[in-house]
Amino acid sequence: MHRRSIVIAAVAALATVTAVQAQDKWPAKPITYIVPFGPGGTTDVLARLVTIKAGPALGTSFVIENKPGAGGSMGSDYTAKAAPDGYTIQGGTISSHAINVSLYSKLPYDPVKNFQPITMIGSMPNILVVRADSPYKTVPDVIAAIKAKPGTINYASSGNGTSQHLSGVFFEQMTGGKMVHVPYKSSAESLTALMSGQGADIIFENLAPALPHIKAGKLRALGVTSEKRSSSLPEVPAIAETLPGFGIVSWQAIFAPAGVPKPVVDKLSGELIKAINDPDVKSKLVAQGIEPGGMSPAELGAFQKSEVEKWARVIKAGNIKVD
Repeated sequence: MHRRSIVIAAVAALATVTAVQAQDKWPAKPITYIVPFGPGGTTDVLARLVTIKAGPALGTSFVIENKPGAGGSMGSDYTAKAAPDGYTIQGGTISSHAINVSLYSKLPYDPVKNFQPITMIGSMPNILVVRADSPYKTVPDVIAAIKAKPGTINYASSGNGTSQHLSGVFFEQMTGGKMVHVPYKSSAESLTALMSGQGADIIFENLAPALPHIKAGKLRALGVTSEKRSSSLPEVPAIAETLPGFGIVSWQAIFAPAGVPKPVVDKLSGELIKAINDPDVKSKLVAQGIEPGGMSPAELGAFQKSEVEKWARVIKAGNIKVD
């Protein structure tokens, strides 16, 4: 028994040494960055933006994998079940890591317990947009239409449970109007549906993917969902100017599976925060209407928990569920 105890202790010690050595050598291969939405959306764009800078600094490369579905839940579930070795991370959003846990009756992961916060990339308002040839020219125009003809106006989103979806729900609640929600798998798909005139009349879209189309004259911006106007489009009113109390800000962050060793978390978050604060990256974020982040893992964790609690109250009050 004594000899067996010595052998077990030796094996445990060897395993500990091996684990420490693995952490010291991390990263020794490319890091997979899961985007739980389709290509072309905000989460996808930001993943590519920050990893271009962070990869060389870490001495490796990032492989972006798009795994869309269920408002970001499918990709997030994949990440939650990945090995906690620092080689799988993901872009987490207000939907995948704050809203969905209250929205879906059977979410396969816990957005807090199953993830290690890494850092916040940034936040932005959504923006109510219509086609350039739409008869709706102001927020009051849309309100009048959805109240006069309930259920005849379609609003698209990048998926059930996204901030785009709940912006529409909140808009209905505050106006007393009724619209028809048409979910797609990505911002690119929902924007295409709007601009083609097939399947959507309006969208509460993230400012970043909508901004190029607004500047090109293809879309007309009616109002931002933040409580105050955006510095990127100061001429566009806040919806709160018509509906006091209306306020939603979308956010984009980075998470890893729970259990990633602290030295790896510190190294990963440190380089990603440096990338976000890089002048070139920062200017590109601002140009897309995004307020740069850079939270520490602890700060992001506290923020995320407060967001989970807030959206639980909103969703419960609206009696909203997605199977």
